[in-house]
Formats: sequence, structure tokens, C-alpha cells
Amino acid sequence: DSDPVGFDSLDLNERRGRSTDAELDRRDGTRTSEALTPAAAARDEFQEELVIRPLHSGDIYASFQFRTLWDTDFLQEGQKVSHYRLFPKSLGQVLSKFSVRELHISFTQGFWRTMQWGQPFIPSPPGAELWVWFHDTVSDVDGNWKELTNVLSGIFCASLNFIDLTNTVQPSASFKPLGLGNATDHRFLRYATLPREIVCTENLTPWKKLLPCGSKAGLAVLLKSEKLFHSSFHSQAVHIRPVCQDEQCTSKAWELRQTLNVVFDLYTAGQGKKEWSLFKMFSRTLTEACPLATSSKVYVDITDNPELFELSPATPLLSQAVVLGDRRTYSVYDLSRAETFGQLRSLNLLLRWKGDGEMLRPLLHAERYVAGFGLQTGEIHTVIYNNHPYRAFPVLLMDSVPWYLQLYIHTLTVTSKSRDNKPSYIHYQPAKDRHRPHLLEMLIQLPPHSMTEVTVQFERALLKWTEYTPDPNHGFYVGSSVVSALVPSMVAMNTNFTQDQPLFSSFVPVKEESSYFVRVYTEPLLVNLPTPDFSMPYNVICLTCTVVAVGYGSFYNLLTRTFQVDEPSLPLAKRLANLIRRIRGVPLLT
Repeated sequence: DSDPVGFDSLDLNERRGRSTDAELDRRDGTRTSEALTPAAAARDEFQEELVIRPLHSGDIYASFQFRTLWDTDFLQEGQKVSHYRLFPKSLGQVLSKFSVRELHISFTQGFWRTMQWGQPFIPSPPGAELWVWFHDTVSDVDGNWKELTNVLSGIFCASLNFIDLTNTVQPSASFKPLGLGNATDHRFLRYATLPREIVCTENLTPWKKLLPCGSKAGLAVLLKSEKLFHSSFHSQAVHIRPVCQDEQCTSKAWELRQTLNVVFDLYTAGQGKKEWSLFKMFSRTLTEACPLATSSKVYVDITDNPELFELSPATPLLSQAVVLGDRRTYSVYDLSRAETFGQLRSLNLLLRWKGDGEMLRPLLHAERYVAGFGLQTGEIHTVIYNNHPYRAFPVLLMDSVPWYLQLYIHTLTVTSKSRDNKPSYIHYQPAKDRHRPHLLEMLIQLPPHSMTEVTVQFERALLKWTEYTPDPNHGFYVGSSVVSALVPSMVAMNTNFTQDQPLFSSFVPVKEESSYFVRVYTEPLLVNLPTPDFSMPYNVICLTCTVVAVGYGSFYNLLTRTFQVDEPSLPLAKRLANLIRRIRGVPLLT
């Protein structure tokens, strides 16, 4: 299986302080009025991190990570969780009511440019993505899935209620659990995307309210919506899963990880020179850590320093971590220390570029496009690149195609270096009109330094006139393809449990030292379908109304109008003569 299955070894440090009841009761309805005991207060903890990675193009990549750990069991029978301290009550009730084992949801605006920016810490496709593992005791998975999407739609103020069976699939090999458990029964897995979902302020506001400190303290004060959305890429996500608290997994906990990734473009931001700071990126600076956080740190990737940029203020704290198969060096700013903020009690990092550097090409890259002409048939091309000079490795490709694109699966071809490349595993579930989409999963071996192309032909279906969108000529979106792989690592990956492991390097479990897990999303497709002339009904309505108005109006006038005989009027000379005769009392002329 190309997707790792296992658990994440997470560090649990002892809390440095206790919060007051006023700090814990900041959210109405999510805190009980009873006093917290020391044992109960130690059951959960909160950590926050910000990673800043300068890009060779002059852009800058900022990744926020917020993690809440709680050693309780929502799914245990007979146990009712009624007291919430740091974990959001709204999400806890969702896990308990719908028997959710894992939940992963993301909202993304823009497309991640892998060839220019490298690999992100946590990838996500454009639009909205939701995949959920339900507990194996659930009898009606589809019913729970439908209710869950409606509830999440209200929590995040999104259009997740448009997720139904017509755009939901059950992957058999992709999207294995990232937390505890080695689930293999894909009947309890549901996956869906909304590639046209627009992400805006109404989605960010409820996301920030899930944080223990909200946006009032800590790293969350930088999350200013007008700055975040004025960028070339923005993605916010929520990941919930059960994890181990130590290497031997003697104790377990629920992990809520909220991530926000943003790429600030040099030209979009109106920068005249390659110079970035926290204030220029977010219009704010850091003044304090979240009082409820166990740790609050800012990491700046200085692996390419001092050749690429200059960082100020300097910090003596350095950290090394193996991220995405490469050993990186980071400057660490600990917000829990008073000396981090200096005399001004404010932290404003400044990065000045010294020159341009060359970025190493990512080892795995994928893209997709539609070929063909006309509105009857077409062809979907998925191109996967293996840029490793001498290592071959397998990848798992998953495609979910809507039912109105009728695939000809016998035309499926896979070629590498102009030769046929037979997949070692194929799982195909045909679509049912207006009931379910196509699902295609393949395990393909990528030769070293090669380009592998997967093509399949399709025929466009003719929809009912009520099934078209309000702007049918814009086209219909098809979700991104998903490529999952264990990519060979340049350095030995760290498989041991370490308490000081940063959050950005501990999301995906590492099982082997020689490889690391990567998930790549392609571009969504925009396909035109045969569209009727929706202006013709308008023309027919106008013509019909005109004919009815003229015909009915004439008939109505004939039925209701009264006719009178109009006597001819006398000439002017006779009327003057009659006037004089009337004055004189003489008979009038006729």
C-alpha cells in the first residue's frame, strides 16, 4: 500500500502554568461552571507554531499549525463528555453523535504551484475537500455522512450541504487513516470534493473561533482576513484523529490540528523590492503568546541563508528537522520567553533578499488537462513526473469523475518513456447516472527521471434543463486527481519519538527511514457540456406574451366597449347664426 498506515508519536510537555476560570470560560456555551481540578486541567494541552519559508522566487510561504490534545474517548459506550476546556464543544459533539474516527476538511483558494514553490507541509486541492473515517459500529454510513455534511456546512459557513451521493466515493486504497488504527474496510470511508467552493471571510471567522484563544492572543492575531485573502494561495484545514501520547502508545488522545497555509506573492502585494516582514505580510506584529498554550514558537527556514536573504532580529536558538526528505535548519523564536520581544515588547521579523537562488525540482509532480474538440467526446490526460535521477517508485493515482462524463474505460492507456506501463493494481467503479461518480484507482510504477501519462476517453452526457448551473456556459468543474506515493528521501527520515519534534514535521507518520509520504493534487478540470440555448425560452415567452396581449386586448375591447351614434356638427356659419338667434329669441336654424 502506498499510503502509510500508523500513528503519530506526539510530544506532551508538562503545562507551564494554569489558566484562570475567566480565561477558560471565554466561549459561551462551551464551558461548564464547575471548578477544574488539577487532574482534569492536565488532560488537555494546546500548542501553536508558525513556519516561514522564503521562496526562491521572492514570494514567501507562511504555515500556521495549532494543535489541541485531549485524552478522552468520544466513542466509548456509556461515557458522555460534558466538560470542554480547550477542545471545541461543537466538534466534540460532532465526533460523538456521528461516531467519527477521523475527520479531515480543507478550504483552499488558489492552486499550489509545486514546480515554483516545492511541496507544502500539508497539501490540499482547490475548493473544499472532506474525507471521513466512521467507526465500524455505524450501520447507516450514508445517512451519517449526509447529516455530517449538513452540520459541518453550518459550523464552517460553507456549501458542504451540496455534497451528496453524486459526488461521494469510497476509495479502496487511498486515504488510509493517519491516526490510530489500521482500518482496511473502506465501507466506512467517505471522500468528496467541491472544486468550485469559494473561500472567504465567512469561512475564516468560524475557523478562528475554534482556537482556545480565538484571534485575541498568540499567533492567531496575525490572521487578518484582508491580508490573508490578498494572496496567491490560501488554505485552511481542520484535522481530527486519535493519536498516541508516547512511543509505546500506553495512553491515547484525540488530536485537533488546525492548519492555515498562505503564500504572499511579490507582485500581488505591491512590493517594490524583495523585502518581507510580519507587519508587511499581516499588518500586525507579535506581542505575546496565547496564555493557554503549552508552547508558542515561530520557525524561519534559514537553510539557504546567508546566500539568499538576511534575517533580523537574530536569535541564538536553532533547530534542525528532516522535512519532506530534506534536512532543514530553522531559526526559532520562542514566544514564551520575554527576551524574544526585546525592549519594544513586539516581534517583527524582517527578511531582506540578497540574490536569486535555484530551487531543487520536487521529486514528484503531477498535472492534468482535457484534450479533444467539440462537445461530444474528449480525453483526460494525467501526467506524472518522477524527477529522481536513478530511483523508481510506485504511486497510487485516484480519479473521481462525475457521472455526466461517461468514461470509456477500454481506452485507458498508461505510457512511460513511449512504452506501455501496465499498472499492478486497478480498481474501477463505474458511475450510475445521477447516483454516483466514476472511481478509478491505479498503482503505477514510475521509472527514474521519467514522465508517465495516463489517458482515458469520455463522452459528454446531455443534462436535463433543471440540472444546469445558473452560468452553464462557464463550464462544469471536475475535482483534482490525487497522487499518493512514498518518495525516496535524500537523508534518513527520523522514525523515533522525540518530544521536541515540531508540529510541521510530525503530521504524517514516518514508518521508514528511506522514504517519506507525499500526496500531490493536480489542477481541477473545467469541462464544457452540450448546453441548450437558454435565451430561446426568453424569446418564446416575449413573443407569446406579445401575441396574447394583442389578441386578448382586441377581443376584450370588442366585448366591453359601448358604441354611440355621433351626430354631425353644424358648420361654423350656422352655429354663429344660431347663437345670434338664441339671443334674439328667434327659432334656430336646422
